[in-house]
Amino acid sequence: MGLTSNKVLALAALLAVVLFAVTVWLWPRLARGGWRPVLGRIGLLLATQVALFASVGLAANNYFLFYGSWADLFGQEQELGVVVDHSAGGKDIKVVGKQKLEGVPGGGHPAVGGQVQKVVVAGETSKIDSPAYVYLPPEYFQPAYAKKTFPAAVVLTGYPGTAENLLKGLKYPRTAYEQAKDKKMQPMILVMMRPTVAPPRDTECVDIPGGPQTETFFAKDLPKAVSETYRVGNAPRNWGFIGNSTGGYCALKIAMHHPEQYAAGAGLSAYYKAAEDMTTGDLFHGDQRLRNRANLLWSLDNLPQGQSAFLVTTSRKGEGNLQGTLSFIKKVKSPARVSSITLDSGGHNFNTWNREIPPALVWMSGRLSAA
Repeated sequence: MGLTSNKVLALAALLAVVLFAVTVWLWPRLARGGWRPVLGRIGLLLATQVALFASVGLAANNYFLFYGSWADLFGQEQELGVVVDHSAGGKDIKVVGKQKLEGVPGGGHPAVGGQVQKVVVAGETSKIDSPAYVYLPPEYFQPAYAKKTFPAAVVLTGYPGTAENLLKGLKYPRTAYEQAKDKKMQPMILVMMRPTVAPPRDTECVDIPGGPQTETFFAKDLPKAVSETYRVGNAPRNWGFIGNSTGGYCALKIAMHHPEQYAAGAGLSAYYKAAEDMTTGDLFHGDQRLRNRANLLWSLDNLPQGQSAFLVTTSRKGEGNLQGTLSFIKKVKSPARVSSITLDSGGHNFNTWNREIPPALVWMSGRLSAA
């Protein structure tokens, strides 16, 4: 059983409960003096504590996906990274791995369950290289769709999350597969990444003077590379952007400032101006114009609004972005459009985002076109 298996977590929790019950039952017998009862008490307490902490640790790992396997946990993962050479005139996307969509009957066949490809994207203009996962829906491999194009959405996790969180914890490919199967959305390609394309720095999806050109990577290089590699158009109506937390801020920011590339941007639990702290470093080098532009509320008030559609999410209890979200909604003016999801209760966590992702993907699909 794998480290992230629910069976492992259930067994650990059951063991903790059993050991607690055994401790309560045996404690009167071990209350006598002597070294044997003392060792018995110590052993029971130690075993119960270990089982309890193991249960808590497994639950936390299942939620945040710190480690993906037992080998990863114990430092035994020895698979080396893949060096990808990007020759002049070569493709800007290199496929370095393929995997099936888990939990889908017949998922081993791409035409049935689709496929997730692990790729490396080389930014032609930004000179940024970054790993990503690309979900291709089953229709992409079916003969009836052989000459058809598909809409695509860039999907970002928060900082300092990993792209694997989008596959496992947030289940974007599985959700897109199920929603399309139920005819709630059209088949759509997902390009899943983390916003940290210049790790370990949090660049907040801005072009840093003299530093990483992250905005250029997401606004120009990434859609160009994907369109040249997969059957995706390069018009704004073919492209959307969605993310949570930092990824949500990036999605709204890129869609807002680049309506010529993205027709829709969805920010789940997004904030509305670039963070500036020890993880970001100096993003603007004293340029107030750049700092203002990275403030989405300022941008809505002071810059022309394009034709992009926005989706923002928050909760009345649990999220810290409620007032910012209400301000964002109020400031969006035609020709831009805005929609929202407001939960009664929900914190800044995977459980909340898993409640928002299905309707958000349906919303995104309704604002994009394959042709």
